[in-house]
Amino acid sequence: MPGPIQSIERAAAILRLLARGSGRMAVGEIAAALGLAKPTAHGILRTLQGVGFVDQDPVSGKYLLSPALQDLGAGHLDANELRSRAINRADALAARSGESVRIAAPVEGAIVVIHHVFRPDNTEQALAVGEELPPHATALGKVLLAYDNDLADGLLEGALPALTHRTIIDPGSVRRAISDVRRAGWAGDIGEYRSGEASVAAPIRSRGGLVVGAIGVTGPIDRLCDGQLRFRPAPIGQVRDAAAAVSRDLGGAQ
Repeated sequence: MPGPIQSIERAAAILRLLARGSGRMAVGEIAAALGLAKPTAHGILRTLQGVGFVDQDPVSGKYLLSPALQDLGAGHLDANELRSRAINRADALAARSGESVRIAAPVEGAIVVIHHVFRPDNTEQALAVGEELPPHATALGKVLLAYDNDLADGLLEGALPALTHRTIIDPGSVRRAISDVRRAGWAGDIGEYRSGEASVAAPIRSRGGLVVGAIGVTGPIDRLCDGQLRFRPAPIGQVRDAAAAVSRDLGGAQ
């Protein structure tokens, strides 16, 4: 049987992306969110516009779903399905890294931990499933902010709480940080959420490249970072490999 057609998967991902939040995005924002070249995103958008699936605002130039497609839904993979598809990869990451592993996803406008694998050292730990994370202060949250402009814009409209002395609370600095995430393909936080704790996370993509969640490890700063507070290469590679594996399982390219 013939395999999936990449251009159709990408078009579907664009439609789901536009179904989120305000649903109005510029071509550059769409390209960045899906990891596409800008000309590729523009070509798909023009085709979708030609068949009546999207409209372009004549004033802002941004694209939005046509009225006929406004019922496509929120565009997120169901959290239970994401968890079930990622459990084995999360267990393997915990065993390989020696750290606790969390998977987070957007749930009703918040960043929520949907799966948690304990650090495999038999120490006392608290289950984090259901915990709502501060997006600006956690690696998992930064990943999801980087690929959801509406989520980022909503967060940066208000005051950002300082959870530790290292928490980034300046909106401009947060925007630069999430821009760095898109360039690097991973995010980190060093003592920004909890003092003495560091995290590394990377995006999970479904078909067409749509980011539907994030997976990451959390542990003491001295285990994840060197003496100059730079992340060690090993946890970054381990997390990115795990994210790529989950993405492949979901049909998303990594």
